Amino acid sequence: MSYEMLRVIWWLLLGVLLSGFAIADGFDLGTAALLTFVGRSDVERRIAINSVGPVWEGNQVWFILGGGAIFAAWPALYAASFSGFYLAMFLVLAALIVRPVGFKFRSKLEDPRWRGWWDWALCIGGIVPPLVFGVAFGNLFEGVPFGFDADLRMQSDISLWSLLNPFALLCGLVSLAMILMHGAAWLNYKTRGPVQDRARSILPYAACAYGALFILAGVWLSRMAGYSFTSPAAPDGPSNPLGKTVMHGAPGWLGNFENHTLLWLLPFGALLMAALAILARKSAGIGFLFSACVPALTIATAGAALFPFLLPSSRQPGASLTVWDASSSKLTLEIMLGAVILFLPIVLAYTTFVYRVMRGPVTREQIEADSKTAY
Repeated sequence: MSYEMLRVIWWLLLGVLLSGFAIADGFDLGTAALLTFVGRSDVERRIAINSVGPVWEGNQVWFILGGGAIFAAWPALYAASFSGFYLAMFLVLAALIVRPVGFKFRSKLEDPRWRGWWDWALCIGGIVPPLVFGVAFGNLFEGVPFGFDADLRMQSDISLWSLLNPFALLCGLVSLAMILMHGAAWLNYKTRGPVQDRARSILPYAACAYGALFILAGVWLSRMAGYSFTSPAAPDGPSNPLGKTVMHGAPGWLGNFENHTLLWLLPFGALLMAALAILARKSAGIGFLFSACVPALTIATAGAALFPFLLPSSRQPGASLTVWDASSSKLTLEIMLGAVILFLPIVLAYTTFVYRVMRGPVTREQIEADSKTAY
């Protein structure tokens, strides 16, 4: 297999892993974010928490897999993004740490104030990660202020405040609305009674907010200056981010969509799936499947617009990281691809088995019967 093809495959696998994280961990983040809104009593909130209780830890594996894949397949991207976005990543990790602590500690005491404090901690822990991830994606289109010297040592002017520009914040709201929709679809599918009713009523608002914000971000993106090659790197050449020249300007970020019209199926598909999730909310299982398609199609839309750029540089456009110059060696990609072919089906099979075993709704009767063992 050619080096060029391996790089494209690993770009696609990166999208798969990010989509897996957004789909699997997305609904339990959305559930936590909606906890104080769908649950009016302690029992109702425990119903919502226990709907994700058996699976939330396994869902986070997709986040670890995504980070590991970036580290091994795209080391330059890992170094630049994790170093430049350090404070943003720290904020995400802090929120992700609060969530398991909240799950474990909430039921240790029956004091309403104690449980109420942890409920809000879980809510914040569900809101912060999708918001920050959306802001990070938005900054990819704006360009990130970093560069390399002749010895490929990174120089960066990135700060947490510099990441909070208007377009990036809009992308953060798109991500948050998407996750709230996905969480509401999950609660609609997995719970019964008042919790399900409230989740079902929230779902259309979250989906409509996602659709409106997604369209607004698309219109804004169409008017933004993009990045394009004036002297591209060789797709099968060595990984050297300084081996190309890049122009910041026309044709913008929608050039790939203009050259390949079938790519428009991705954003229109995301909007269609969100609409179908609303229409199918009374058929909860089908509605949840429609909702699960939205994160995958949204990430695919962003990836298609960026390709072949991975991390554009606003400070030194020629140092932008792309699919062709930020990957590991050909041998490394080949070995890792073999590992993926071997182990990914096992992970998927085990995940399917777990969800099958844990199928069925969470009800008030179950929580009251297992009041000392359930979350």
